[in-house]
Amino acid sequence: MMKKVNQELPGKTIERLSQYRRILFNIMNEGKANIYSHELASMMNLTSVQVRRDLMLIGYSGSQSKGYVVKDLVELIGNIIDSDHGQKIIIVGMGNLGRAITSYFSGKREKLSIVAAFDNDENKTDRIMSGIPCYHVNKLNEVVQKEGVSIAILTVSPEAAHTANKLLLEAGVKAIMNYTSIPLTVPEGVHLEEYDMVTSLEKLAYLVK
Repeated sequence: MMKKVNQELPGKTIERLSQYRRILFNIMNEGKANIYSHELASMMNLTSVQVRRDLMLIGYSGSQSKGYVVKDLVELIGNIIDSDHGQKIIIVGMGNLGRAITSYFSGKREKLSIVAAFDNDENKTDRIMSGIPCYHVNKLNEVVQKEGVSIAILTVSPEAAHTANKLLLEAGVKAIMNYTSIPLTVPEGVHLEEYDMVTSLEKLAYLVK
């Protein structure tokens, strides 16, 4: 059963919804039509209570006899997470990480598309890299405005992080995913996600020490 969602969802809930959908896509491809909360919880290393709470927040409840309808749940999560008209993304920094992210993400989501890349290395600019055009960073504002870009993925060197962040904010980007090791500051109204791989690895090293 579905109900209208009329509240802003917590960030962690959105993260789990994205993970639920990824798992549900795989289940659909296997031909399975229904799934129970405890099955989904097991695949996510969560409790079934957490799964039910998340799905209740988005207005969906299953049945005791059949659980959740996979197709309906995928559609509902898509309606909540995805933009109606889709959103465009750029990559700033086309080193090894930037190229890897671009290649991995290509075609993964219908409503999210990486449309351009930027670098200051003239050996990389004005050509197609990983299937998308790569421009010099001095064209960033122009391309963002022309394409209507709302999201940027930052994979530049630590030394270039603050300069690249400034360029993105001046261009009017509304969300930044920061893969550099430098913490960034953004104004109110701009969303920032920071992924520090060194810190994550050090956390794992501590846990297994």
